Amino acid sequence: MDVTTLAVALIGVGGTLTGTLGGALLSQRVTREQNQRADRERAEDRQDRAQEARRDLYARLNTTARAYRVAARDAVRAAERGETVEPAVLEAAKDAWAENYSVAQMALPKDVHEIASSLNRALGAGYTVVKQLPTSPDPVGAYVRAGAWFSGPLSDGVYLLQVALRHDLGVEVQPDFEQARSQMLAALNSERRTLERLLASEQAQTMRPV
Repeated sequence: MDVTTLAVALIGVGGTLTGTLGGALLSQRVTREQNQRADRERAEDRQDRAQEARRDLYARLNTTARAYRVAARDAVRAAERGETVEPAVLEAAKDAWAENYSVAQMALPKDVHEIASSLNRALGAGYTVVKQLPTSPDPVGAYVRAGAWFSGPLSDGVYLLQVALRHDLGVEVQPDFEQARSQMLAALNSERRTLERLLASEQAQTMRPV
């Protein structure tokens, strides 16, 4: 074999090796890019599912809060008209809220949880209002107070939770939300504490020996 033939043979072998190595590297690069793309798609899918689950939870929380308030308000109105109050409706609304609130506590951001927690106590105060109506020492005043509570502070509290949930989801972003949130939350807590004191005072009166 002369030098030229040897050179051609070496070039051929080198070209084959280079082509094989280049093909392997290219294949590895393609595989790596495919894996990275698959990882990104799985991460996006997990994020989408998590966001969808959060939206579903927020929707249930908002719906059951509204239903609980409405059931309690309707019970007050029915009692005021002298109609028979069906306790199962209010109890079902109370249980539905409690179930969703319990789940939501593990998922809500701190600021939203603060609102939901305050609303939970406010709804509980409303439930007590309904239960104490039959034994109130001042029935007329009790009905007036109940109507004011359900149409005023508690209604505002339910609305505040709805806006907070939409704000957290990015559906409804209001520039001045934080300031309004603090003011509405403070008002709700203040009104609820005042109501609780009145209810406790009336309860003590009804239990006092004559």
